[in-house]
This record gives sequence, structure tokens and C-alpha cells, in this order.
Amino acid sequence: MGERTTWRPFLKQWSAEWIAGHDPDKDAPLAQEVVRDAWLGFAPASEAEVAAAEARLGRRLPPSLREFLLVTNGWRDAGHFIYRLAGAAELEWLRDTDDRTWIEVWEDFAEDDLEEDEDGEEAFGVQEAKVLARCLRLSLEGDAAVMLLDPDDVDVDGEWAAYWLASWSGEGPERYDSFHGLMRRQWVSFHALRKPPGATRNHWDAEVERARCEALAGAVDGPLSVFAQAHEYGRERADVLSMQMKAMLGDWRGHIASLMWYRPGNDDLLLSPLFAAELLPLLVRQDQLAHPHDLRPLPRLKEHAPAPVRALVADYEARAAEPGFRLTFGGPEFDAAVHAVADRLAGQPAFQAPDEPPIRTGPIVVTLYAGGGPRPEPDPMSDPAKVRTARAGLCDEAWPELRAALRLWHPVCEDHIAPISLFADPVLAQLITPDRGREILATHRGTGPGVP
Repeated sequence: MGERTTWRPFLKQWSAEWIAGHDPDKDAPLAQEVVRDAWLGFAPASEAEVAAAEARLGRRLPPSLREFLLVTNGWRDAGHFIYRLAGAAELEWLRDTDDRTWIEVWEDFAEDDLEEDEDGEEAFGVQEAKVLARCLRLSLEGDAAVMLLDPDDVDVDGEWAAYWLASWSGEGPERYDSFHGLMRRQWVSFHALRKPPGATRNHWDAEVERARCEALAGAVDGPLSVFAQAHEYGRERADVLSMQMKAMLGDWRGHIASLMWYRPGNDDLLLSPLFAAELLPLLVRQDQLAHPHDLRPLPRLKEHAPAPVRALVADYEARAAEPGFRLTFGGPEFDAAVHAVADRLAGQPAFQAPDEPPIRTGPIVVTLYAGGGPRPEPDPMSDPAKVRTARAGLCDEAWPELRAALRLWHPVCEDHIAPISLFADPVLAQLITPDRGREILATHRGTGPGVP
């Protein structure tokens, strides 16, 4: 049947890691047989039991579900929100169960969405209601959530499309290619939420470390892909590393805001050298630039973070307010090289001009010049387009010098892979375009903690 229907090794690992992640103080007790057998499932269904289910339902079951039942006739804890999956004798069409209220609710939604789209296609809400009305129910118990299979959406392998639906998700039915695909998603979600010890966590931690080393060696897309996959499994270190690379590639303000929105449990990051040296200056600068509806992590940190973190923020803001304060970007040599570039650019008229034309809030003053007298030449730096052009030219000239300075950069800790604090300087933030950020990432960089 192929790898996707080789269920037993996968389900044995699922069982072992679910048990390892069980918290007796917070979770319902595990069944005695689950602990004894290290198995969340049940005895296998027989071919006769599966055939009887197919005869009763009037359809041959899709391969991955069929093989699943021949390994375990039902399942406990299919993720964090589904408590029981049906065995062969318990499989029923959703419309014939007490859970048919899902269909009724979606039909009510569809009544408000009956008008056809301009292209003549059926409204999406109506389509969803029809899908639910024909689905096979897989789950018996859940947290206002249900798992389903659609017998009318079949691929070349005979797999039925699968759906996950939860009333609290804010989304409609989430489609997967097969029962196997839906179960894999539930497995990943369980790891993201519970982070249990075991082979899966060890694997992704090792993958993140490998990708970190590759990133410092100049790889870009490969590490980003690994970090994205590890994020799905809840590996928070991957998020910290990924944010640094994504910031270099554009929208550093959005990426720092997303990473640093305070959540209980990320105190280790807030007390790390990376936060003090790199993330905090960026947070302060992001808050200065924030628009009214932007995410602003800094005020939330000041209110909710542990006392040592609040003290760290207060100390930095006090120092930043003092005359003569200068940002630091790394060691003394890298600092000196970077400040040489930044200071020279900041001294140019183009970088002293306002970023945007001032908004007029007072009276307009009109100056008249007497005939015959010389008219003053307009200040070229009063034209925003000319300012942008001048700045771009100056940045082009300065870029080779900043790029050469990268050989002097080194990380402050093993979670530091890019000089993101450069964006805290308003001049350097304009110099580092997404293309130049990618060039920085493609450079072998750093000596010091954790550099391969």
C-alpha cells in the first residue's frame, strides 16, 4: 500500500509521545490499557468487520482508512481536540448521527449565501453545506470539533478528501487530500501544542541546529524551509532563527512584532543575550515607527513581562534618551566600521531632509518676490522624489563598505545568525534593501558562539 498506509510504526510513535507528554496535573487520566500497552488504539479490525462496514455504508472505504482499521479498530486522542475515532462498526454518515447539527448549521449559513457569483458558480457557503451533507463521520467525541471524509471527492488512488471542522476555529471545513493527510496534520498539531519529549522533538531540534549552521555558512532558502517545517511542530528556536532571516529579506517591523508579542512561556528568550543586544533595540525602533493599528509588542512587554525584563527595557530606554547615545551592532571593530558608514550617510543633506512632507496644520504663508530681483533657487531637498533619488545613490555608494564590514561581525549567542540590529538605525534601515539583505544572508559570516 505504500508508506502512507504503513500505520503501525507511526501510531506506535504517536502513542509513545502522547504518553510521554501527558501531564497528570492538567490532563484526564490515561486508560490503564493505554499505559500498559503503550498504545492509544485498540485491537485490529478483521477483514470481515471492515467488509461489513463497507456493505452497511454502501461504499468501499478509502485505502488509508481501510488499512488504519486493520491496524487499530478505532483510536483515542487523534490530536488535542478529538478524543475518539470510530472503529469499523461505528462509522456512520454524518446525516444519520446526532452530529447532523453540523449540517443544519451550515445549511442555515448557506441560506444567507444563495446568490450565485458573477461567473455563475455556486456560492462557497452552499458548496460547503453540500459537502457536509454527504460526509462520513470519523470522530465520535471532540471539543466542538469533528473529522469527516467526502465520498464524492476521490483521487486517483481512491482516497477520499478529508475535513477537519471546529466551531471555535473561525474557519469553515479545512480540506486534506486523504484520511492519512488529516491524521498527519493532527499529529503535527499535537506536537505544536504539547511539545512532548521523544524522537519527533529530537529530530526537529537536530534539523534546526543543522539549518542554523547552514544559514551561517551562507545558505538561505534551505534553512528557511527547515525553520518553517519545525515551526509547525512547535519548535520555538526555529521561529527565533527564522525571524532574523526574514527581517533581512524585508518587513523587519512586522517580523519583530510577530515574534516578540508577549506570551507567557517565552521568558527564556526575553532574558537571553539576543534580546538585550539585538531584539530590544529593534522593538523600541518598531514602536517609534508604529502606525495606529500596528501590532505594538513593547507596551505589552512593559506591562506583562517579568520584572527583570521590564527593568531591562526601562534601562535601555533611559540610556537611549541620553545625549550622545549610540547604538551598538556587535563587537568594537564591527561597531566602528558600521558607524563610519552610518555617520557619513547621516551627515548628507538627503538624510537630514524630512522623510515625508510635513502636514500643514497652520496658516499658509505666501512669499512674493519683487520684480527685477533674483528669485532664490528652490531647495532640492524639499522635493520628496529628489530626496529618495539622492538617498538611493548614496546608499549604492555606501553598500560595498558595509558589506565588507560583515567579516567583522560575530553572533552574541548560538541563537544569533544575522546582524538584525542594523535596522534599529534609521539610515542603515534604508541602506539594507531586501536584495542587500539576501546578499548579507548569502555571505559566510561570524565567529564566536556556535559558529561552525
